[in-house]
Amino acid sequence: MLEGIERVSPSDIERRSFEIISQMLGDRRFPPMHDNIIKRVIHTTADFEFADILSISAGAVESGMDALRAGSNVVSDTKMVWSGINKRVLGRYGGEAVCYMDDAAIASDAAARDVTRASLCMDRAAEDSRNAVYAIGNAPTALIRLCELISEGRAKPLLVVGVPVGFVNVVESKQLLKNAGVPYIISEGRKGGSNVAAAIINAILYMG
Repeated sequence: MLEGIERVSPSDIERRSFEIISQMLGDRRFPPMHDNIIKRVIHTTADFEFADILSISAGAVESGMDALRAGSNVVSDTKMVWSGINKRVLGRYGGEAVCYMDDAAIASDAAARDVTRASLCMDRAAEDSRNAVYAIGNAPTALIRLCELISEGRAKPLLVVGVPVGFVNVVESKQLLKNAGVPYIISEGRKGGSNVAAAIINAILYMG
């Protein structure tokens, strides 16, 4: 019944997975600071298209690493992103993963103004200078609002991971981020997701 099943010890599963990813990528090579990010996203999604659609601005990985090592918090747009971030490793540097989606005042204000909670969470996040790294994997409205706050000088992130997924304002929000003048990592097109955002943050944390 188990014919063809590869026996791998639990401690070796991730290592073996990355070996397979490297084999399947063949001769493709990526900049050293990008390699681990791309492969971890593929490991998370089993989608090799991310090797082509992840766009990383010059110096973005280094800026994110420096911010995390200095104890910056990571702001997420959803609890799904928050759940996927390795808070133990993040905590070693003094930072926290924060998400304001459960804040009752934000929920009430969003309903009254007919806007998404995710967008108002960006306003709350911008009030705390410790929130220097943003991981947006689900809500383009959050990314759009963050870009507005950047243009107004109210938010000054050292890295924005902008990988919302979907069909409404997804591509447009990523283009806004590319033009915002801050270090970014995006997934071109409609693909992305909370798991992708968390994987990118974790890849940077593990490089530290």
